[in-house]
Amino acid sequence: MNDAPDPAPPAATDQSSQAMPDARVQARRPFHFIWLIPVVAVVIAGFLAWRAISERGPTITISFSGADGLSAGQTKIRHKAVELGTVHTITLAEDMSHVEVRADMHSEAARYLTDKAHFWVVRPRLAGGSISGLDTLVSGAYIEMDPGATRGTPQLAFTGLEEPPAVRSDEPGRSFVLNADRIGALASGSPVFYHGIVVGEVLGYDPHLSEAPQTSSIPVHVFIRQPYDRFVHQGTHFWNASGVSVELGAQGVQFRLESLQAALSGGVAFDTPEAARAGPSSAADAAFTLYHDEATASAAGYRERLPFLVYFQGSVRGLAVGAPVEMFGIQIGNVTAINLEFEPNGQNSRVAVRLEIQPERMMPSGQMRDTDPIEVARGLVKRGVRAQLRTASYLTGQLVVAFDFFANAPAAAPTQTSEGIVFPAMPGGLDSITANVGEILRKVDALPLDEIARNLNETLAGVRSVTNGPDLKQSLRSLTETLAALQGLVTKANVNLEPAFKRLPDIMQGLQTAVDRAGKLVGSADAGYGENSLFRRDIERLLAQVSDTARSVRLLADYLDQHPEALLRGRSGRSGER
Repeated sequence: MNDAPDPAPPAATDQSSQAMPDARVQARRPFHFIWLIPVVAVVIAGFLAWRAISERGPTITISFSGADGLSAGQTKIRHKAVELGTVHTITLAEDMSHVEVRADMHSEAARYLTDKAHFWVVRPRLAGGSISGLDTLVSGAYIEMDPGATRGTPQLAFTGLEEPPAVRSDEPGRSFVLNADRIGALASGSPVFYHGIVVGEVLGYDPHLSEAPQTSSIPVHVFIRQPYDRFVHQGTHFWNASGVSVELGAQGVQFRLESLQAALSGGVAFDTPEAARAGPSSAADAAFTLYHDEATASAAGYRERLPFLVYFQGSVRGLAVGAPVEMFGIQIGNVTAINLEFEPNGQNSRVAVRLEIQPERMMPSGQMRDTDPIEVARGLVKRGVRAQLRTASYLTGQLVVAFDFFANAPAAAPTQTSEGIVFPAMPGGLDSITANVGEILRKVDALPLDEIARNLNETLAGVRSVTNGPDLKQSLRSLTETLAALQGLVTKANVNLEPAFKRLPDIMQGLQTAVDRAGKLVGSADAGYGENSLFRRDIERLLAQVSDTARSVRLLADYLDQHPEALLRGRSGRSGER
């Protein structure tokens, strides 16, 4: 390769005859395609790294009470079946009270990681009378995410829910607050009914209830979906429809079941009276009262309530708070309180029964405004109306307070006090039965029993003297003799009539023969002198001639009566005069 150059040609020679230098081409090394593999691998690795870095979102921490069903590197975080992240570590908290789950989220989920987001573990569970999460039996548990409202404060640490929320954040509707004295079988997920249709769910109790123990009611949050949320108005009534309601009252035994789901998990029902439907729908988070049952909720629709106070001297066993107050069998109110007013001497001890009368059950609201309650009460008492305890059901012994007319009611007058109108009462129930028995005993005691017994003894003595006297004995002997004589007469008649009875068949045969002959004679007479016989026709002609003769004689008698001279002169004489 490093050879010395050729010597230059002599100058004298011709230029064309000079020799050209030799050109040599150096050979290139061949290219190997195997070198493309690492290049492609580097490109793919770079792309994957770029994709992982670009798709990787923030790492979040979720606290759960336990890690049942969760697995690091396998458990996914989803929303509407779309994967948003993967759990990469599960550790126990320092105080060992809970577990901390760290998960790598996708970049598209970063904007939903706010204080409005909720996380819970989806696993098979039975709640609210329904079974959910059965798909996890095959695929395994996963963490469900509810992003909530997007306008929240970003955060990366969350506390997971132990139970799934009853309502998702993207479900249209409104939530309301129900104040209940007791919740019964209500729980998170219990259904809300409107005319038997499931229109919502119970969200749960107020989490801050323990911070205000002085409150007597329990706030229960419910959610009602669209479009049924517009049926909730200011006058809407909510009641507890949990389980099976069995009522033993004045109407007998009544069973009430809103639905099988309500019997298993409890439920809430609501309705709106006709008068309240004209107003606007209630705003979200409006507060209502949760009543014990439908009857109590319906009674709450009466706005006007008049307090009454009735004192009873006897036992009120069977009368309970909430018992109906009736007038002529129609409910007009309820019993609100029962108290014993006891005095140590026991002379004036009595039971004070406080009533709540709802006048709207008896008269229109317009007429009610123009009426003074105390004047109405005085008019009723003057006509004999009194309050009385009556048995509503002999099976249960339940009592009701009834207002009714009593013709023999003692004079009384209602009074107006700070507690209401004090209305007079009449003994009722067992006291009424005792009073009636006592009245009967008093009437029996007023009867002249000694005089009646003395007269009865005298009457019995007279009867005994008559039965033992000689006259009755003589009459009995005479009657015996008479009966003996009558028996002998019957015996003799039987003996004498026996031959006649033996001849009775022959006599009957003779009578039958006579009847047959009489029938033949009648038939012959009918044939000889019947309607078509010759004798009948001759008789008819004879009678016609006799009738003509009688008519001629009558005419002659009339003529002679008018012209008696005709006996001497005749009809011809008159003819000669002419």
